[in-house]
Amino acid sequence: MFENPSLITRLAVGKIIGVLFGLVGFVFLPYFYPESDWLLRWGILLWYTTLGAIIGVFGVFTYHPILKLPFPWWFRAPLLGAWMNFVLTFFAFDTMQAVLISAFGDNNTFHSPFWFTLEGAIIGLIMGYFATRLGGEGVKTVEH
Repeated sequence: MFENPSLITRLAVGKIIGVLFGLVGFVFLPYFYPESDWLLRWGILLWYTTLGAIIGVFGVFTYHPILKLPFPWWFRAPLLGAWMNFVLTFFAFDTMQAVLISAFGDNNTFHSPFWFTLEGAIIGLIMGYFATRLGGEGVKTVEH
């Protein structure tokens, strides 16, 4: 199954890893942030599943056409993960800040919700590694 590069395999691997990280958030969020509601928990689960799908799909692009530079997986995946978590933090700043303050306290280095951007980069790197390792990358993933 993993011998030939495949976009479907990349998508599946990215989504499976996303579901795993999302489940960690879904299960452990009430311990770190007792005020969390079901909507936030489901949002985290679905967010990381979607992030895995995005990283899986973007594995087709190995070259940046405007900058005319290679776009390797170890740059592309963390960039996408960081960007997506930055957008999440940007739109849900107060909630994400409340989660971190509840988990680490107010007088800590980790009180800024933009730490989720670094978390997204790390999770993106993990997703990108396994998606590339198991599903390949580049145009050969969509060739028949």
